[in-house]
Amino acid sequence: MHIASNIIGGQLRPGSRLLDSYNPANGQVMGRFPQSDAIEVAAAVAAARQAQPGWAALSLAQRREHLQRVADAIAAHAERLATLVTQEQGRPLGGIGPGQVPGSRFELWGCEAWTRATASLELAPEVVFEDETRRDELHRKPYGVIAAIAPWNWPLMISIWQIIPALYTGNTVVLKPSEYTSVCGLELARVIAEALPPGVLNTVSGDGSVGALLVEDADVNKIMFTGSGATGARIVAAAARNLTPTTMELGGNDAAIVLEDADPKAIAPGLFWGAFLNMGQTCACAKRLYVPDALHDQIVAELKAIIAATPMGDGLQPGIAMGPVQNPMQLKKVAALVDSARAEGATIVCGGELPDGPGNFYPLTLVTDIRDGARLVDEEQFGPVLPIIRYSDLEQAIANANRLDVGLGASVWSNDTQRAAEVAMRLQAGTVWVNQHGMVHPMVPFGGNKRSGWGLEFGQEGLKGVTQPQVISVKK
Repeated sequence: MHIASNIIGGQLRPGSRLLDSYNPANGQVMGRFPQSDAIEVAAAVAAARQAQPGWAALSLAQRREHLQRVADAIAAHAERLATLVTQEQGRPLGGIGPGQVPGSRFELWGCEAWTRATASLELAPEVVFEDETRRDELHRKPYGVIAAIAPWNWPLMISIWQIIPALYTGNTVVLKPSEYTSVCGLELARVIAEALPPGVLNTVSGDGSVGALLVEDADVNKIMFTGSGATGARIVAAAARNLTPTTMELGGNDAAIVLEDADPKAIAPGLFWGAFLNMGQTCACAKRLYVPDALHDQIVAELKAIIAATPMGDGLQPGIAMGPVQNPMQLKKVAALVDSARAEGATIVCGGELPDGPGNFYPLTLVTDIRDGARLVDEEQFGPVLPIIRYSDLEQAIANANRLDVGLGASVWSNDTQRAAEVAMRLQAGTVWVNQHGMVHPMVPFGGNKRSGWGLEFGQEGLKGVTQPQVISVKK
């Protein structure tokens, strides 16, 4: 069993009260972590506040050197951290590279690669105006202390997405990992913090009350949150009381549209991983698949064949490609949505039944004979279930893809990439992929529209999102 500690001001804080964390593959306790209290939250913010001026005073090149050491530390501890992720989040260990299952080892590789890529960026002043009378430069300044609240689905990768840009631009950070994945989240933070000056990265942990204390602290200068819309709304309400800026990534219900000229066999693997990566527990997974009548049966058959060849089980065992749903609450939601579709007359092509035995397992499930308006189509399932909706009119499919109040990602699949791109431009989503889905990149801005949130992460735009503009205007 792993006992995790918080780190505040460079010192480990074991905590007086510990909570259990469970392995979703067997329901057993895999570790314990502290339930922070108001005193610890205040101490973490104060430590970040104290460390921030000295950290911001370093040059970008000096902070880059620190973050390269962070990447080295992540690489050195990658296998141990990947094992913790599999034990706590449930994702298989998998491997790295083409043909490998994108599991916990992939997540740790991504943490290292994302850190190095972000630290390679420049953020130089921009001359926005100059004539014979004046010169105006736009500079980017750190906010100060950033509260980062990470989710349970990609607990380490998304923490990195929040932490590294914030640190690189001169902010300090207080991280609060999800209560479902705090052991691996706190252990990653400890590895990172040991490569940094004391107080630059601090952590608090526990249930939602701890997150509430953190976002309500008036000494927090910006909040970054990835998670559900309901929790996001509570955070925004708290932030409004202190006029604290936020970056919100609130998930989505991504539509994938297959055009009639697509090759079902060729696109099936991309559709499969686009929908079922991490058991569908990814904000930008394809969660609604629209297919033309002429291709419907063949696409369903191709996806069903891939599912039949995909082994599911405890991710620590060799050869496993899919693990459990991360927590019982999410498992219950997924099962209820499938049961609702079945009751409404949908066809369960495969899966759709809770298996016997321990763990939060739910089979990969395809659902057909379902329409827009069904709960499984309209509500984000965030699990291993894909509703497949027939269409005969592309205009109607586009309208249906756009009709929901979320818009994180979407995709279009076709042999004609120009036509696909034209359709993509008409979809209301922060990112629309063509012949791929969910393929984020550290240099490409990512964010949602509508109720999927606001603010951009990754690349230069991501650095701007964790900095404030300052204009220096000089009279000649």
